[in-house]
Amino acid sequence: MLKQRIVTALVLLALLLPALFAIDPWPFRILTLVLIIAAAWEWGRLNSVGAVQAWLGAGACLIACAWAQYGGWVQSTLPQLWLFAGAMWVLLGAWMVQRGVPGWALWPRALRWWAGLFLLALAWLALAQAHMRGVNFLLSVLVLVWAADVFAYFFGRKFGGRFFAVKLAPAISPGKSWEGVFGGMLGVLLVACAWVIFDQETGSRGLSFYSLLLAKGWWLMVPALFFMSAMSVVGDLVESLVKRSAGMKDSSGLLPGHGGVLDRIDALLPTLPLAMMLVAWI
Repeated sequence: MLKQRIVTALVLLALLLPALFAIDPWPFRILTLVLIIAAAWEWGRLNSVGAVQAWLGAGACLIACAWAQYGGWVQSTLPQLWLFAGAMWVLLGAWMVQRGVPGWALWPRALRWWAGLFLLALAWLALAQAHMRGVNFLLSVLVLVWAADVFAYFFGRKFGGRFFAVKLAPAISPGKSWEGVFGGMLGVLLVACAWVIFDQETGSRGLSFYSLLLAKGWWLMVPALFFMSAMSVVGDLVESLVKRSAGMKDSSGLLPGHGGVLDRIDALLPTLPLAMMLVAWI
């Protein structure tokens, strides 16, 4: 299992890194679009829409992303779209986590299927637009999510249950604790401070997500980072909830040792549009 995870991770890195740093943005856009289409297919399976409809949903997601590309939305997107996406994630995420697994079944299947496809297409648009802002900006957003996850894991293992008797969402993800959430927030803040110092030392100030927030002051940067860290947890919980509702452990077996594409990008789905929302409105 560990060997599979390592091999899959190395293959993904071998594909992703050259595309990420390529001068031409198309390799990165095409590679990430393939991943989003795969996630859209997995979304159909998780919602039991049938094999043919799952592929149709993946095709619809492809068409939406292509339309956004050729319509010029990657180059310039109305700030209202990101505000709508952010509000949708906050309200939808809060409702789903509060209602739990039984609440997800109350949604009409077609509505939850199409809502997921819409959010996946928005995530690709945010990813492509963040890449246009520069590798430093995109990596700072991605690392924010990874730092929140890594620090939450270690803080949860070390301090889970020590300060809060109640788990974060035991019916959805029994392993997650409040100690882990706050540890993730602390880790994100530490990473942000180190990144800002790096930006200043290398003369790339203003190019990362963290430096853009800091330009408006600590009063904005700190709560914004805590908010982003919390929403990465929401993305993880939402996917776990949907998998539990479908009775599935992984979204698919497309990535040996890792599960499916959705299993790897769940925390990025809310944070990428939210990052673009914050940048657009500040």
